[in-house]
Amino acid sequence: MASSHSRLLAYRISRGYEHAKSRHLFRDFVDGTAAVTIAGSEVQARYHKRAHDPLLIAAWFATTDATIPWPGGRRLRLVIG
Repeated sequence: MASSHSRLLAYRISRGYEHAKSRHLFRDFVDGTAAVTIAGSEVQARYHKRAHDPLLIAAWFATTDATIPWPGGRRLRLVIG
């Protein structure tokens, strides 16, 4: 499952990452820190600025709107940069 998600991430980002190895994707995009805030019906993950942020924003990750079932059906919001 992790491999499939890595491929999906690479496909959404494109820009040459379609053929990148999983460890490269992890290092550039996943292995980061974020401040997580749970308020009302929203879970917000605010990621610190990184060099690859423009690629994540261009791939529409900053507009993520998903329901997370395990914390009571709260909405997930990603804030990049």
